[in-house]
Amino acid sequence: MADKYLGIYRSETRRVDWHKYNGGEYFVTICTKDRLHYFGEIANGEMQLSAIGQYTHEQFMNVATHYPYAQIPLWIVMPDHIHAIVIIDGNAIKYDSESPAADCTDAINRIATNPAAATAGGITGIHNPMISKCLGTIIRGTKARISHWAHQNNLSFGWQSNYHEHIIRDQYEMNRIADYIYENPQKWIEKSLNDKTTQP
Repeated sequence: MADKYLGIYRSETRRVDWHKYNGGEYFVTICTKDRLHYFGEIANGEMQLSAIGQYTHEQFMNVATHYPYAQIPLWIVMPDHIHAIVIIDGNAIKYDSESPAADCTDAINRIATNPAAATAGGITGIHNPMISKCLGTIIRGTKARISHWAHQNNLSFGWQSNYHEHIIRDQYEMNRIADYIYENPQKWIEKSLNDKTTQP
């Protein structure tokens, strides 16, 4: 059972408490609900995007339009998940100790910073994830736009509730993760073949 904040249950976070998530480089993985293949299928070693897969690809390509302090130089849309390298320019975020960007950890944890609002189930104050310039804001906003587009176009779609991120600490890690993203379609094919050979 996770700890409670102000006596209200919250999901335990996988975020590290020493990192503010308002600058840096991250390897992010986002999955669809129940790992359904909403984004398309892999054929002949290449990803064939569905309509929502194409829209998702465009959203990751144009992330700086919505978040000028961020860029996604490398990403891949797979049938049931997305891998991306997200870079946040902390120097482009002008803030002091009272600004929304000063501490993104509460926003990521979805903790209400106002006790009265917490009782009502709301998220208010300077840590509101809708105004904080941090990784959580970028991922949630991008997921929300994709969901909204799918619903507008009467497409069945859903996200896994959370996402996974890894802080990229050096160039070696960056290169290794970039290789992993490039090789993901081939790894998908190899996994599919192995799954078939293990079937009774």
